[in-house]
Amino acid sequence: MTSTPLRFRPLLKQTIWGGRRLGEMLKKPIGEANDYAESWEIVDHGEDQSVVTDGELAGKSLGDLFAHQRSWLMGNAWVEASPDAKTFPLLLKFLDCNRVLSVQVHPDDAYGATMQPPDLGKTEAWVILHSEPNSVIYSGLKAGVDRESLREMMVAGETDRALHSYHPEVGDCVFIPAGTVHALGGGLVVAEIQQSSNTTFRLFDWNRLDASGNSRPLHVEQSLDVSDYDRGPVDPIRKPLASGTDELVSCDKFVLRRVHQSSPTIAGDDQCHLVTVIDGSATLVSRDEVTQLSTGESVLIPAASGEMQLKSKEATCLWMTPPSGSTT
Repeated sequence: MTSTPLRFRPLLKQTIWGGRRLGEMLKKPIGEANDYAESWEIVDHGEDQSVVTDGELAGKSLGDLFAHQRSWLMGNAWVEASPDAKTFPLLLKFLDCNRVLSVQVHPDDAYGATMQPPDLGKTEAWVILHSEPNSVIYSGLKAGVDRESLREMMVAGETDRALHSYHPEVGDCVFIPAGTVHALGGGLVVAEIQQSSNTTFRLFDWNRLDASGNSRPLHVEQSLDVSDYDRGPVDPIRKPLASGTDELVSCDKFVLRRVHQSSPTIAGDDQCHLVTVIDGSATLVSRDEVTQLSTGESVLIPAASGEMQLKSKEATCLWMTPPSGSTT
């Protein structure tokens, strides 16, 4: 099997809150419409499948590789720790939030397993790539908000009163474990790493109505059941952008690092690695080949690959791994 970094065709998602920045900023192959909301870079979730674009594995889906080449892809330690895993555990995406998203909350793995059909929980982290001066992030409940007070505000159409909020800056990282109530505001472009899950419960949609005068359905009881009332307000992780590698998030679902103008050695450790370039141009160099990456491009490095050097002297990259002992 090849040890070449795997490139995939992005899956573009169009919704009412999307825009055109995925094409303008990240060079995604968008069309003429103004509603391109998400670019799913690396995904194995049901019918949503990343497909390899070139090399000897061209045309293979990530789901097929996970099913039939699991140790080669994930590494022996991960496979031994996660014998019941059904999918590649992570989903990497970009989002263009041209208008505010609904207020949401995601369940944990235990709750997700009870759903029909079952799904993983959803812990995620964002890195802010673009922010307008009036952009807002809503993350976590204000101190003192409990189940009953949240219910009262939801029923009254005043859920926004429960939410902690702030104006984000480019470079901010926001960690959103399962159970954290949150929403992305308008004017943001975000890179997101998350569990491979699409399970979302909607608490509030800003009392918006569609063209027919109807509001979007809310998931009141499910949202109340899975919300974490002890987490409280969630503030951004702010680390100055300096040359080197910064660990932004390390949790039981993924490790997220930012690499800026440096050249760390990655891979060769029986783990898979995900790399995406969020600014500039970078190069992955192994003993046998060189892989060029430009802004908005992402690759998956199989666990069986040897050591590589991520040369980012003119770039900022995100580098992600599932922990070797992870269970999904």
